[in-house]
Amino acid sequence: METINVLGQFRAQLPSDIIDALSKAPSRELTSSNVDDAKVRGRELWDSIYRPFETKLLDKLADSHPDLPVQILTSYSSLFADPPISSRPIKVGRVLTSLIGITCLRAQTGVGPQVTSHIFGLRKAFEDGTYKAEGEEHVEGGEWLAGEAGNTWILDTVDRIVEAIGHESGGTTFAPGIKAKL
Repeated sequence: METINVLGQFRAQLPSDIIDALSKAPSRELTSSNVDDAKVRGRELWDSIYRPFETKLLDKLADSHPDLPVQILTSYSSLFADPPISSRPIKVGRVLTSLIGITCLRAQTGVGPQVTSHIFGLRKAFEDGTYKAEGEEHVEGGEWLAGEAGNTWILDTVDRIVEAIGHESGGTTFAPGIKAKL
């Protein structure tokens, strides 16, 4: 729900010329003709991020509930993996998808293992070459971000933003800050 509210607030602040230029057609709608390809793209992205533990992690998630890995892979398929070139207005790509995952999870707080997984996922994009797979666009500074110094910079920058938001507004429910609350 918070994401929906934030997106609404974000859009309300955009200049009208930007709003007018935004795509009005969905690019990620699943249909009977594209669902199988979407599932393949989602699983490929999952595997790329979590390899060599991709199957073990899905099994562990299924121990919590058998539908949990299904829902997660569906999210990777329809939300995180880029749609085919023919139906997308813009490509986010493997590197920026990992970067978005890291920053959102870090700001959320309380999900350290997921932040760590996505840090390793960003690194793997450069280790396994998926950052330069067919259709991927070059991300300036991507290799640096995937290294130790870049990882530290990402986390420190998100922490500073969360801290600034917290000091100005008394905190938010999404980004309560990195300090423990008693």
